[in-house]
Amino acid sequence: MNLLFSIDESYIPHLATVLLSIHANTPQCHFDIYVISDQPLGDREQLARFCQQLGMNFHPIIVDPDDFTDAPVTERYPQTIYYRLLAHQYLPKNLERILYLDADVLCINDLRPLYQTDLRGYLYASAIHTNLTNTTEVINRIRLQNFESKGYYNSGVLLMNLAAIRQNVRANDIFDYIRNHVLLLPDQDVLNALYGERIKSVPDQLYNFDTRKLATYQTISFGEWNLDWVIKKTVILHYCGRDKPWQVNLNHGKFTALYKHYDHLTQLLLKQH
Repeated sequence: MNLLFSIDESYIPHLATVLLSIHANTPQCHFDIYVISDQPLGDREQLARFCQQLGMNFHPIIVDPDDFTDAPVTERYPQTIYYRLLAHQYLPKNLERILYLDADVLCINDLRPLYQTDLRGYLYASAIHTNLTNTTEVINRIRLQNFESKGYYNSGVLLMNLAAIRQNVRANDIFDYIRNHVLLLPDQDVLNALYGERIKSVPDQLYNFDTRKLATYQTISFGEWNLDWVIKKTVILHYCGRDKPWQVNLNHGKFTALYKHYDHLTQLLLKQH
């Protein structure tokens, strides 16, 4: 299984927690971990040793800044926004698919069903976050002018059909779109505006569960998607928003304690080396 992350060195401990949760809940699976960054990670050796301890192969990828001399790069649109969308330019050519994950997620069940999703005819697979109303979806369709898309996809969990992406996703198209539009979430807006029609929807209650919205999920499912259901069925918890579960003295939210448990186990393993 090929997994992709894009982080700076401050996120290394959190990435380690994600990897431990994947290792614990997706047994007997070979993992290749690709991490894209614009500079060598300060604790890269520690991360490499941690991956080795988990039986994972670690592949750091350093992006050449000269590749983005023609890109619109500002304080609002830093170079890093392009890494997820243009990862296919830096990954080995023999890879056919890869799963991109934000580093603020936690895997609590087997990742293989998501990874094995049939992508024929699609560039990506992703989830649309659940809402009680579709007001936000309507606004995003008007804002991005992508009326054929099923909704606004969250790019924090993104299964990539690399063979198809290499043929259809071009840097200049992305650069031109950003130059000519005002965007709220640059890379996610570009993903939806340019490629939304070729994204396969996967259920967010399974593969991109917004941990802030347990009450919303319960309401929509008439009580079925409760906490017990999530623990048994949900594969990826996504700690969206400003507050992150690794923050000191952050105690709110039903899923914070679960994250802190995995984080504690991770820190114990990291201290062994």
